[in-house]
Amino acid sequence: MNRAPLTGLRVLDLATLFAGPLAATALGDFGAEVIKVEHPDRPDPSRGHGPAKDGIGLWWKHLGRNKRAITLNLSTPGGRDTLLRLAATADVIIENFRPGTLEKWDLGWPELSAVNPRLVLTRVTGFGQFGPYAHRPGFGTLAEAMSGFAALTGEPDAPPTLPPFGLADSIAGLATAYAVLTALAARDRTGEGQVVDLALIEPMLSVLGPQPTWYDQLGYVQQRIGNRSANNAPRNTYRTADGSWVAVSTSAQSVAERVMRLVGRPDLVDQPWFATGVDRARHADELDEAVGGWIAERTRDEVLAAFEKAEAAVAPIQDVRDVMTDPQYQALDTITTVDDPELGPLRMQNVLFRLSATPGAIRWTGRPHGADTDEVLTELGLTPAEVAALRAEGAV
Repeated sequence: MNRAPLTGLRVLDLATLFAGPLAATALGDFGAEVIKVEHPDRPDPSRGHGPAKDGIGLWWKHLGRNKRAITLNLSTPGGRDTLLRLAATADVIIENFRPGTLEKWDLGWPELSAVNPRLVLTRVTGFGQFGPYAHRPGFGTLAEAMSGFAALTGEPDAPPTLPPFGLADSIAGLATAYAVLTALAARDRTGEGQVVDLALIEPMLSVLGPQPTWYDQLGYVQQRIGNRSANNAPRNTYRTADGSWVAVSTSAQSVAERVMRLVGRPDLVDQPWFATGVDRARHADELDEAVGGWIAERTRDEVLAAFEKAEAAVAPIQDVRDVMTDPQYQALDTITTVDDPELGPLRMQNVLFRLSATPGAIRWTGRPHGADTDEVLTELGLTPAEVAALRAEGAV
């Protein structure tokens, strides 16, 4: 990993559930030394989220990978002093306490920057560090609701729909990693660190496209339309003769024309309204009937083969069982195998992207709670007696 691009970067991950820790994971995947700091008695709740095997949480194995795990009670004098000593050696701290919590422990930006002016303090919260909602508890679900995502998701005559996984947290986690690298690039020029303030409600809103601009200029409010698109058609999910489902997209005009010729309706291509995606979307019923009827008479494999031959865009609707055996994912090593000391070989998502000269890697899976405390504190210069005193205080 000495070739990894973030080798030499030290990150203290103080965050929990899920955006902040995911950002730290993304940095660790590309060589950063990540030290996961957890409360001695209250581990990161992700250790207990979702299915477990032999009492060992599997979510943590993914989220905690490439991190050394230590414990510190930051509300104790010993825990506070130890964090300041760690901060003096770090490049980045990622935290997601409610605004004012670090300050209550005398660990705010003035104290942290005093011991390390080059530090980047990254604060990830539901609503940001200021404003009328700043002190509310915030989770990704609230961001999915407030941003407009849920209002857009689902069928027109059905309730707004929330995703069955941490979508807003995941988007915010990747945005946080980007924010950290941006702040570090600025530090390279100025020599000084700064505070990153990231609110979960903002990255989620940013990925929803130009809706605020549409509303500002036109008063336009996008409505729920199920699997269709207001910008092009045909675009939907369709059931095949053998009971499978496929998704079709025609964002490009040329692809839309190929699809209609493939399903035996070249006459529709000649209609004046077929020339733009928005106009095609207004005729979605007619286009869906043509595409859906053709697909319904063929098996999934027949549909996929015909679309590929016609150079039209289609994909099977896959669940995780299909993902694990998909030949494209296999070619990319998207799902890779990592040896875990507790569970043996584990398969999980690989690093997010490939770099030709300085690749990332999964060096190890999520470590047990506090597994590296003594080692990290000893490296920091604490003696065994000092570590024992911290443990007696309840600081570690």
